[in-house]
Amino acid sequence: MSGDDLELGIAWQQHVSSSAAGRRWFDSVLGLHHEAHRHYHGVRHVRWVVRHVLKLVEQHHVHDVGAIVAAAFFHDAIYQPTRRDNESASARLATNALAELGWESDRIHRVAALIKATAIEATAMHSSTDLDTSVLLAADLAVLAVGPSAYADYIRGVRQEYSSVTDDDWRTGRAGVLRAFTARGHIYDPALGLATWERRARANIAAELAGLAIEGLSGGESHEHDAEPAP
Repeated sequence: MSGDDLELGIAWQQHVSSSAAGRRWFDSVLGLHHEAHRHYHGVRHVRWVVRHVLKLVEQHHVHDVGAIVAAAFFHDAIYQPTRRDNESASARLATNALAELGWESDRIHRVAALIKATAIEATAMHSSTDLDTSVLLAADLAVLAVGPSAYADYIRGVRQEYSSVTDDDWRTGRAGVLRAFTARGHIYDPALGLATWERRARANIAAELAGLAIEGLSGGESHEHDAEPAP
């Protein structure tokens, strides 16, 4: 078992389930995150989302830590880059799994809602009234605020996942996603006190948008490699 798997296994047992059925579901969920086509949305991403969640909830009072952690595990469990229903499909998988594990229906519905909130269009509409959702979204989008080399690696991984998309379509679609983030009043809920993340994320996005414009003119690309840092 890798270090990522081990760390995630501990978090799963503490916050989701430690039963035999829970261990089977953990193996199943991790198997999905290990799929070969995942170059960014894989086990390493899940580890960082869970780790960021646990760091953030140490500093902020949330309603249900376990539900947030469960949503972190399941939010990309179903992931095909060109599909538009990944979040809803992942929410259905989480609903089935958590029902089998004996979670109460209200908590299951909460996990499903958290997962659906990670969709890009839902993220753009999120208000600052629900700290549980804010924590999950901040953890999921923490990569936007990493250093330049880690951010370049993130872009490279996502581009590999969209390798079937032409360069022109990639630039158009990616720029649209990035502009949706910059058009928002804030990327991270101000209640979380992540002003440094906010500044870094906006700087990274601005640099990427500039790079996309240059690539559109020249047809060139450049990538670096690094790991997503701790919060």
